[in-house]
Amino acid sequence: MNKDSIKGYINSLASDRKKTITQLINVIEQNIPKGFEKVMNYGMPSFVIPHSIYPDGYHCDNKLPLPFISISNLKSSISLHHMGLYANSKLLNWFKTEYPKHSKTTLDMGKGCIRFKKFNEIPYKLIGTLSTKMTVKNWVDTYEQNIKR
Repeated sequence: MNKDSIKGYINSLASDRKKTITQLINVIEQNIPKGFEKVMNYGMPSFVIPHSIYPDGYHCDNKLPLPFISISNLKSSISLHHMGLYANSKLLNWFKTEYPKHSKTTLDMGKGCIRFKKFNEIPYKLIGTLSTKMTVKNWVDTYEQNIKR
C-alpha cells in the first residue's frame, strides 16, 4: 500500500478509522476556503498553502508548503491538527466555547491538536465551521505575525 498518497494512507487503515478519516477530510474539503491544497504532508493527509501562493514555505523546512490542517491516525485516537488554533487565541477560544454545544464528550486537546477517541462522537458540523474560519490570507498574516520569526 502506498502511504505517500492520501488514498494509500486511507486504504492502509482499519475500517472504522478509514471511515472516520475520510469523513474528516471530506467535511474540511467541502468547507475550507479556496487556495488551500489537499496533500500528504509530514505523512498525514493535510491542507496546506502551496508554494505557488506562499513561496517561502514552512519556516521549519521551507521545501515544505505552509501547513494548516492535518489529520493523523494515532494508536489511541484520531487527531486533527489545526495550526490556526495554535496561533490565534480568538479562534481557539471560539472553538472551546462551541465544542460542548456540538459534542457530549469532553474536549481532548493540546495547543492546536484535537484528539478524538470516540469516533461516533466527532462533531463534523463544528469541524466544517472551523474549516471556514480562516482564509489563505488570514492564515499567512497570522503565521507571519505569530510563528515565523
